[in-house]
Amino acid sequence: MSRRLAPGRLVLATHNPGKVREIDVLLGPFGMDVVAAGELGLPEPEETGTTFRANAELKALAAATASGLPALADDSGLCVDALDGAPGVYSARWAGPGKDFGVAMERVHRALAFGSPDTAYFVCALSLAWPDGHVQTYEGRVDGRLVWPPRGENGFGYDAMFVHADMAETFGEIDPALKHSISHRAHAFEQLVAACF
Repeated sequence: MSRRLAPGRLVLATHNPGKVREIDVLLGPFGMDVVAAGELGLPEPEETGTTFRANAELKALAAATASGLPALADDSGLCVDALDGAPGVYSARWAGPGKDFGVAMERVHRALAFGSPDTAYFVCALSLAWPDGHVQTYEGRVDGRLVWPPRGENGFGYDAMFVHADMAETFGEIDPALKHSISHRAHAFEQLVAACF
């Protein structure tokens, strides 16, 4: 059963500044006082789940329990059809310990054999958890294709190599406001808003 979220303080269970910016923009109209887990000194839990949903729920519950506040966690990544869905839940790990997504995009490019289909999709699982252990999860997906070399300085992660199925520009080239309205995160967020606000 869905639980409503009242305006007030909400922890974003992430240390990724790009995700903080995107989610803060999406939550702005709902009267939420957003604070990132990093600002509260909360540790990043080890992502041991095998699905985006499992990892999002793990992170949200850890942040809600540690902070005593409702917490929202995102687990998202790039899934490449020709790589059997990789990097998938390991998307951030493909960027290495320095979280260099230039390295991650190069790794995806090298892994694709010449002539492989370039279709891919982004997935986002958004989990909202309360300190009492209640959790709700919403998932979004956006399909597209990959390009090489990467294009654009907007966005973060794999955005500069991903082109939405209905577009010609990468997520790294389009206006961030447009990306916020059509992305995998936006689709998951629409479901969260319908259920919780």
